[in-house]
Amino acid sequence: MMRMITSAALPTAAAVLRVAGRPLPGNCRYMTAVTIPRPVAGDVVDLILDDHRLFEQLLRDLRDATADREGARAALSAALIAHGEAEEQDVYPALRRKDAIDKHEQEHGEEEHAEGNQALLDLLECKGTDTQKFDDAVEKLAEALMHHIGEEEQTILNPARTEVSEKVRQDLGTAWATRRNALLDQDCGSIEFVKKVVARAEKSGLLSSDDDK
Repeated sequence: MMRMITSAALPTAAAVLRVAGRPLPGNCRYMTAVTIPRPVAGDVVDLILDDHRLFEQLLRDLRDATADREGARAALSAALIAHGEAEEQDVYPALRRKDAIDKHEQEHGEEEHAEGNQALLDLLECKGTDTQKFDDAVEKLAEALMHHIGEEEQTILNPARTEVSEKVRQDLGTAWATRRNALLDQDCGSIEFVKKVVARAEKSGLLSSDDDK
């Protein structure tokens, strides 16, 4: 199973972000050829862990001034939104029905997704990748994301592995991957899409609105 992204310079300036070798729809302005793995089946725990390792690699690239930061930002935005939305729609509710997690753990996971998505939006709104504002936004996102990864692996994925049958995990893996891939096809990493996700979280009370700050 693929655990790393690959990045390569394109010969012309008209490069595109690619998902499993296919151009993303929409107006993609990033000059990169970053590949996001697109599994279609597997144990949902293993699939989610693979994405966590992908996020860590992309964060390393975002911190590296010699790396393709624009590509890493675009890829992380797409992968992170697709990952979290698929978890909230397919994984968390199913694990709660199986009593692997409780209401608090589900809601806490959703709150942490919302916080990470807000930090992601702040990063997307940075005009360049060579400024202190960009570096600060990367660190803010990294803090939120790494905290969530640690908690999710301990309080959600561990119970999923030990308290849910292999068949259920396989079924969830297919459902999660299907929704994740569909979201990638919808250009879910675009700033417009991320703004809608953050606005929805604010409306549902998962985030404080600007007026409440």
